[in-house]
Amino acid sequence: MRPEQQYIAFFAAQKQALNKIFSELINSKRDEAFDVFQKKGFPVFNSENYQHTDIPTLMAPDYGFNFSGLKAEIDPYKVFKCNVPNLSSTIHFIINDRLYKNDKKSTTLPEGVFSGSLNDFSKDFPEIFRKYYGKLATPDKNGIEAFNTMFVQDGYVLYVPPNTAIESPIQVTNIIRGSVDSLMTRRFLVIIEEGAEAKMLVCDHTADKTPQFAVTQVTEIFVGENAVFDFYELEESSENTIRLASNFVSQKASSNVVINGISLCNGITRNNYDVYLEGENAIHHLYGLAITDKTQKIDNTSNIEHRAPHCQSDELFKYILDEQSTGVFNGRIVVAKDAQKTQAYQNNRNLCCSRESRMFSKPQLEIYADDVKCSHGMTTGQLDENALFYMRSRGIGEEEARLLLKFSFTNDVIEGIRLPNLKDRLKMLVEKRFRGELVKCQGCI
Repeated sequence: MRPEQQYIAFFAAQKQALNKIFSELINSKRDEAFDVFQKKGFPVFNSENYQHTDIPTLMAPDYGFNFSGLKAEIDPYKVFKCNVPNLSSTIHFIINDRLYKNDKKSTTLPEGVFSGSLNDFSKDFPEIFRKYYGKLATPDKNGIEAFNTMFVQDGYVLYVPPNTAIESPIQVTNIIRGSVDSLMTRRFLVIIEEGAEAKMLVCDHTADKTPQFAVTQVTEIFVGENAVFDFYELEESSENTIRLASNFVSQKASSNVVINGISLCNGITRNNYDVYLEGENAIHHLYGLAITDKTQKIDNTSNIEHRAPHCQSDELFKYILDEQSTGVFNGRIVVAKDAQKTQAYQNNRNLCCSRESRMFSKPQLEIYADDVKCSHGMTTGQLDENALFYMRSRGIGEEEARLLLKFSFTNDVIEGIRLPNLKDRLKMLVEKRFRGELVKCQGCI
């Protein structure tokens, strides 16, 4: 039996029960997604964009859904403490796939800003929700998006009205907790209106190490004219966690966006990035960093589409692979015929620190305009033996010299973070990761 069949049968049987729990607007997208999923299923292994990650096999086990809303016995404020100095963030927690409702408001947000539950937002602001939800992550994009839309229960929404600036960052911590194998579906919707500014940090953590967990996460980000938005993701999950994340970004004229995803510890991760530069003079920076060992795998696929003139994109992904781990980068930049004066740069650099580690890279450019500055490149190698020899000749031990070279290799991705306090803390976390000291949120303090 195809892995999809169990989910098709389950949705048909549980649809009415699911619709009773959640809002009408969230439910209104389920049938279309179900029709698409029946036809398309999960992405086919060995297809062009899924040559190294077998989604159907990963989703084949009989995971459990928590449709009844059973609460995990955890107080996130006691167990998960993030203490980035002077960050002063507004903190939310998502436990498995539902927003934790006992938030302690640490900061006061400007008037008109919504920061909270997807389900609540759809009820309280139906017109805004209807305008944006599911407009980028349409079910026909990919079987994973269709699956997520079918089964989504809750998630998080950030809405910033026009010409409003949030000074302190928003922080959302996703916590996976459970005693049995489980599958979670969560959703993020970010709307930054014209002239607005915001920064957001999302952290992923797995609290229990024994069961097998699978997560699908879909994020839709809309950034208006002259708006500025930073989106940082930090993954510190466990070897028993499968994370399938799809990120969609739409930018209007003169907007400025940074997306920076850092994976310090994981099981199997697939990140999709789809970016659409739709107005003149839009600027996008996309960064990624993966540090893997054991049998971990991280697969990053990006698609940046320049649809308007005078836009800029800068893309940099770096991997440091050890033991039997695997890295995948599949990057694509498309410059439309009318997108003259485009500047687009893509770079993928990788370190393989063992003979058994593997890296697969495929950078791509599709250019249909004739007045552009575009480039792409890829390098995969090992630590510089000459640099190692030089450092050891100056009295630095071999292990410490290797650590310093690895740390130096990560620097330009971390420098892409526009929050100085977060940048400094991530430098510390990366160093601790190389020293084998960090795999959980408690290590952030």
